[in-house]
Amino acid sequence: MLIICYCLILSLLSSVRCVKLITQKPLILTEEKGRSVTMYCNIKKDEDFVYWYKQIPNTVPQYVLRYRHSSSSPDEYGDGFSSSRFTSKATSNIDYQLIISNVDVTDSAVYYCNTWDSSVKEVVFGQGTKLIVNDAAAAAPVLNILRPSREELSSSKLTLVCLINHMSGAFADVRWLVNGNSVTEGVFTGSAEQQPDKKFKISSYLSIESTEWDKDTPLTCEATAASKTTSKSIKKSDCSD
Repeated sequence: MLIICYCLILSLLSSVRCVKLITQKPLILTEEKGRSVTMYCNIKKDEDFVYWYKQIPNTVPQYVLRYRHSSSSPDEYGDGFSSSRFTSKATSNIDYQLIISNVDVTDSAVYYCNTWDSSVKEVVFGQGTKLIVNDAAAAAPVLNILRPSREELSSSKLTLVCLINHMSGAFADVRWLVNGNSVTEGVFTGSAEQQPDKKFKISSYLSIESTEWDKDTPLTCEATAASKTTSKSIKKSDCSD
């Protein structure tokens, strides 16, 4: 398995360098609200403990807990986390698990495992597990497509923007379709941003040839978040100059 180390907690540990040590699995974990999930962390060599962190896109990582392989339960929790839903265990002195019970959409995030590497005297991180929690009762995301700007209308390429709002969780699958056919070229989707009401929003962009726009081709943005899918379409004839 490809081992990748992400130093995403530099704001907390600015002196940390990446070391290829920890492997986490699975890379992506999808589950329904109310179920339990288990994430795995292999630290490759015997160290005394691991830490777990939760990171929602575009936010500061949150410290979840610390677990020593010689203990029967975590010996420390971060603010907002407790044994009522979060726990950990070790199946060996190098294999650890993070277990979250009764998961909610708000648990959707990337979870990182880290430990101290005594051989190089540095803190090291795994590549993270992305947890996506679906909720059948969650509201569908709200989409709006912004037409190309007036300045672009005279150029050879145009950009459409799809605004995806009121998402319950931090992750969404976004697709663009040109005349009903899914496309990936010219597509860029940003990371989610949490709003004051605790909902999330994402922006996605589609760059197309102006000739495609002039042909009055239907252009569709489709987003799936927390198991709910919404789509919105636009074409030149829908827009008044």
